[in-house]
Amino acid sequence: MQASTFFLIIGSVAMSAFAQILLKTGMSNAQIGATLASRRWGELALQVGTNQWVVLGLLLYFLSAVVWLGVLARVEVSFAYPFVGIGFVFTMLLGWLLMGDALNVQRVAGTLLIAGGVVLIARGG
Repeated sequence: MQASTFFLIIGSVAMSAFAQILLKTGMSNAQIGATLASRRWGELALQVGTNQWVVLGLLLYFLSAVVWLGVLARVEVSFAYPFVGIGFVFTMLLGWLLMGDALNVQRVAGTLLIAGGVVLIARGG
């Protein structure tokens, strides 16, 4: 694999992880939470669609998908897909570092098992 392909893979996975943090930030807005709880769907759609964090998160997620398409044009999907497992680890670490998410042995072990499982499935033929 060329270094440029590797950096595209890591870049796509990292952008996806950061997008999740932006989406969580936007959806943690108290006004959105109250509207969601009251099931006012039209108002919720407007609030979500105009929330800067949600919009940035969706744009970053879209950009990560565009980069991923470039990856898929270069390598076999069975080779590329295990790298998506790294995204679980990135997202967990970003949640901990930026959002104050709790980390414990079970959460870390579970995340690593998921990432490892993706790799095993992809390498299983």
